[in-house]
Amino acid sequence: MSAVDGLRGRIVVPREHFAVDVALQVPTGSTVAIMGPSGAGKSTLLHALAGLEPLVDGEIAVEGRIVDRVASPRVRTPPMHRGIVLLGQKPRLFPHLSVRENVAFGPRAGRAEARAARRGADDWLERVGLPGVGDRMPHELSGGEQQRVAVARALAASPRVVLLDEPLVALDPETAGDIRRMLRDQLASTTTIAVTHDAADAVALAEDLVVIEAGRVTQEGAVREVLAAPASAFVASIAGVNRLLGVAGGGLWRDGDVALTSADSASRSLAATEGTALAAVFRPSDVRVVPGADENSWKASVTRVEPTLAGVRVHTHRGAVDLPLAEAAGIDAGDRLRLRIDPAAVRFVAA
Repeated sequence: MSAVDGLRGRIVVPREHFAVDVALQVPTGSTVAIMGPSGAGKSTLLHALAGLEPLVDGEIAVEGRIVDRVASPRVRTPPMHRGIVLLGQKPRLFPHLSVRENVAFGPRAGRAEARAARRGADDWLERVGLPGVGDRMPHELSGGEQQRVAVARALAASPRVVLLDEPLVALDPETAGDIRRMLRDQLASTTTIAVTHDAADAVALAEDLVVIEAGRVTQEGAVREVLAAPASAFVASIAGVNRLLGVAGGGLWRDGDVALTSADSASRSLAATEGTALAAVFRPSDVRVVPGADENSWKASVTRVEPTLAGVRVHTHRGAVDLPLAEAAGIDAGDRLRLRIDPAAVRFVAA
């Protein structure tokens, strides 16, 4: 992207046990999802971008204008003047203002004429699916409706950048789905960074995904590409896939006495370099329990069994397998199983 587009920056902020040190580039009008384990520094990153946490190093630029820089000359634009709005898990509406006045607050703070700001507020309320509620007070709305008002209030301020800090986490699945679709529509031309714990949000809202672990970027790229080739156990867990570590040996993925093949040409190319660290990636739903030794099979000890909507997920020390209830009957922690994955269902990625 060019230097004048979107959001770019390097954000360095100290935490108790590590420093958040993240470089970002978000082109104008695009959405980048941020994911990572709890405590990885995701919210700290957003607070620094919004001006709520001071940098100890780095700089932040919005559409080519530096709004925060530690190096000389020092620059620190106040949060209200950065052109960045932060939308969090709680709507945080002004309880003493009507819904209309909440949405009109940003434009009026920017010295818009009161009547025009209120007309704009009504327009935004209609765009987020709440026509005719402008005269109501926040406490008269449901949680999902309040979050829609918060979105309208944020966008009515005409921000250059929108920061979403898990705004759907406290909502029921149906309401979250409705607001996710609304956000996708309303943020289509807005530069956005969306912190989420849900891969569905990342896929639905963002073009690219940045994974942060212990304050550092561990993987980034197109959302589906990152989820398809997880570079860490955390990414594998959010993608819902197994990720088994091994090395290339004799054109195969190997871990001790276990050897796996793949029908994928890129995977075979990786496995051709002897000693290369590889991860075998495959879905639990593609794993089968087999009675005896077979190609692409291995022995595994059951660590726990958990119910799923479709049956049972059996976790082992070498990956998980999804089974129908009937097939999982009698399986318990400590049992030994032989598992198999079809070569067409496994791929190898650099570890």
